[in-house]
Amino acid sequence: MLTTIVLVLVVIVVATTIIRAVRIVQQATAVIIERLGKYQKTLNAGLHFLVPFIDRPRATVDLREQVVSFPPQPVITSDNLVVSIDTVIYFQVTDPKAATYEIANFIQGIEQLTVTTLRNVIGSMDLEQTLTSRDQINGQLRGVLDEATGKWGIRVNRVELKAIDPPASVQDSMEKQMRAERDRRAAILTAEGVKQSAILTAEGEKQSAILTAEGQAQSAILKAQGESRAIQQVFEAIHKGNPDDKLLAYQYLQVLPQIARGQSNKMWIVPSELTEALSGIGRALGGQGRDTGGYKGEPMGDDAFGDIGAPVLEDPAEALERAKAEAAGATRDAERAEQTTRRGPGGGAAPPAPPAPPASPSPADGSEPPRGDA
Repeated sequence: MLTTIVLVLVVIVVATTIIRAVRIVQQATAVIIERLGKYQKTLNAGLHFLVPFIDRPRATVDLREQVVSFPPQPVITSDNLVVSIDTVIYFQVTDPKAATYEIANFIQGIEQLTVTTLRNVIGSMDLEQTLTSRDQINGQLRGVLDEATGKWGIRVNRVELKAIDPPASVQDSMEKQMRAERDRRAAILTAEGVKQSAILTAEGEKQSAILTAEGQAQSAILKAQGESRAIQQVFEAIHKGNPDDKLLAYQYLQVLPQIARGQSNKMWIVPSELTEALSGIGRALGGQGRDTGGYKGEPMGDDAFGDIGAPVLEDPAEALERAKAEAAGATRDAERAEQTTRRGPGGGAAPPAPPAPPASPSPADGSEPPRGDA
């Protein structure tokens, strides 16, 4: 029985000795070993053997990059405004021995150093510079922290300002200022849009007016050229046809029914030249010896027009028809030109024609009215 107890105790002591003599260190981890209370060595990742009951691990240090977020810290700017700033520190232990023996708690030391450095940096800036100079503040903080933590075996990789919160009253004023600035920009853009629209509208109206005026000018020019060409053709046709008294008298006879046409015509005027033209026709048809009395203002006899329809004209029929056609066309062109002239240059109504002298009523028996001065 006693032997069994001794064997059990020996096994326990041997197992404990083996466990304390063998040490396995994880990757990215360092273990500080002390021998009899004094620093002995730093164990890196892997399997290590220690002297049992003499070597003892002091601390296990994580060698990975660590991220620490500190609570908001009140900081006073140069314009006496209190802002709350949250910071985030990225650091990494490069010397486990220094991080263990140079400072008791390097996390707390980094936090306090960050707060004091931040107050020194922000105290030299106003609120606007603080809000717009994050990169500058981060650079200054990193430089100061890296220099101070170098002897602790710690390298500060990055320092970030997570939030900068000004007082509520300042935030309200800033929001009003930004709102007013946006309203001003919107008003400016609206005014510029209205200005551009007005300019484009005016330019469009100007171009339209110019094109309309050019079109009217071209139309007037073409119309004047057409009238000029028509008058020239009429003139050439009249001279080419060489009309005589018989043709003119025939044209008078064709126009007379048109003058008398219409229900509103109560009287119509017979030109004084008509009697002379009819006398010329009568003489041409062989009636020179008849006394028509037309030249003396006396009514003509019933036989004055008796021989007009007889085919006794001396000119050929083809020449007469061509002359009649040209004269008719010339007459129509002259009437259109006269109507255009009466409308006036502005396209309005033509000025009223002078009152015509009272015309003699047409005799019921078909004879020619007295010549007189009408």
